[in-house]
Amino acid sequence: MRIDLSQATFIIPIRIESPDRLRNVITTTAFLLENFKTNIIIQEVDNESVFKKEALPILEDIVNVDIWENFNFIFRHSEEPLFHRQKVLNEMIDITDTPIVVNYDCDVILPRESYELAYKGILDGVYDVVYPYGSGMYQKQVQATDVTVSQFLETGDYEFLNAVSKNHTSDFGWAQFFKTAVYRQGGMENENFKAYAPEDKERYYRFNKMGYSVGRIENYVYHLEHARGENSWFTNPHMESNMAEWNKIKEMNKDQLLKYYSEQKYLDKYAGI
Repeated sequence: MRIDLSQATFIIPIRIESPDRLRNVITTTAFLLENFKTNIIIQEVDNESVFKKEALPILEDIVNVDIWENFNFIFRHSEEPLFHRQKVLNEMIDITDTPIVVNYDCDVILPRESYELAYKGILDGVYDVVYPYGSGMYQKQVQATDVTVSQFLETGDYEFLNAVSKNHTSDFGWAQFFKTAVYRQGGMENENFKAYAPEDKERYYRFNKMGYSVGRIENYVYHLEHARGENSWFTNPHMESNMAEWNKIKEMNKDQLLKYYSEQKYLDKYAGI
């Protein structure tokens, strides 16, 4: 039976740049569809839709539920080589109409109970933001194969992932459950960061410093490893400006942060703000 997360929307920005990233997108999407009654928005930005051509036919074949129930796929054509993840996330936050929104990395799987606990923590008013994994050695780096993910999806047994994993540190990225109104009030994603950036650190700092209630679930996060290019590594040509943005923000106090984000021009594009 699927767990009811019907008051949440998972927003997943994608650019499929390698075969392992394609496998990861298929795996995580199939996992969410089969295990949760929820809402999903996937937005792909690229010069052609790899998801539509290669992922959707496989999902329609392997998933045992109607994948189009509360599922929205958006493709935006772009010749830009760098993936502006923060802008893509904001476009999806803007069209989210559920009280909870989940900023979700396409390479991430959590224990089923972590989704439910994070969701309940926000729905019950305990938290505004929940990081559904612990800080420290809580990351399982999964060296997956087609066989591994097939066995996992068919059985639901995490031991297939554990068998090809090694423990590593985990702090701020992967996935975050937000009260949707809080995400919007707090400035959404900072579009001054482009491609690979320290936005995960900034987001955690910002919502804590602004005084929102930020919680954690002390459990593992499974990261399906993948090849890394300019959009997911320090070779990003925008790293200097990204780091300058982070170094500026991390020195701000609550009032300075509130003023800074109230003046961000990128927010003018979004109807929900």
